[in-house]
Amino acid sequence: MRWTWIDRFTAFESRRSATAVKCLSLAEDHFADHFPGFPVMPAPLILEGLAQTGGILVGEANQYRENVVLAKKSATFHREALAGEQLTYTTRIVDLNETGARVSGTAHSGPDLVAEADIMFAHVAPDQLPPGIPDAKFVFSGELAHLLKMAEALAK
Repeated sequence: MRWTWIDRFTAFESRRSATAVKCLSLAEDHFADHFPGFPVMPAPLILEGLAQTGGILVGEANQYRENVVLAKKSATFHREALAGEQLTYTTRIVDLNETGARVSGTAHSGPDLVAEADIMFAHVAPDQLPPGIPDAKFVFSGELAHLLKMAEALAK
């Protein structure tokens, strides 16, 4: 299963807000088992899409010099997200400082509010990373590198 839960950015305002979309395809693995006959996206994956959108926004605010990790979240889910829908993740930086950031976010399918969340991110020093995790700004590598380029282009 993929780790990236956003497909592309549609808006990006440095140090302020970001909007990304995720198209929910029935071909994705999680729909086969969640739930047979009623394919819905698992709520934790919706929240992860919001966290990735917000985490990239926080990372870009400091030119990706910091390791940005999810520290805490609270979320409210208003309805299921179904296969065939497109989720729009909108995030906004509420507070940004040297220790981390607080981001508010929503997930919509068309005009319908699917979820809303308040997410805290921490800036983690290399010596605070778990054993085996290299200090390579690990959140901003792999598949996210392409999405970062898209976000940077929208920020200009």
